[in-house]
Amino acid sequence: MIGRTSAPYGNTTARRAVAAAVIAVTALVLAANAGPARAADTGPGVQTRQAAPAHP
Repeated sequence: MIGRTSAPYGNTTARRAVAAAVIAVTALVLAANAGPARAADTGPGVQTRQAAPAHP
């Protein structure tokens, strides 16, 4: 065909958009699976206290 600007098997722009979306989702999944940073070790003697329940 004369004057045809797209690839013969589909729209190149749409394929690029889908590829970009797949890459973005992959990056988000990998970032979510990385997990939070670990807190510094405070030692065995430090404990948090649980607040006592309030009584009326």
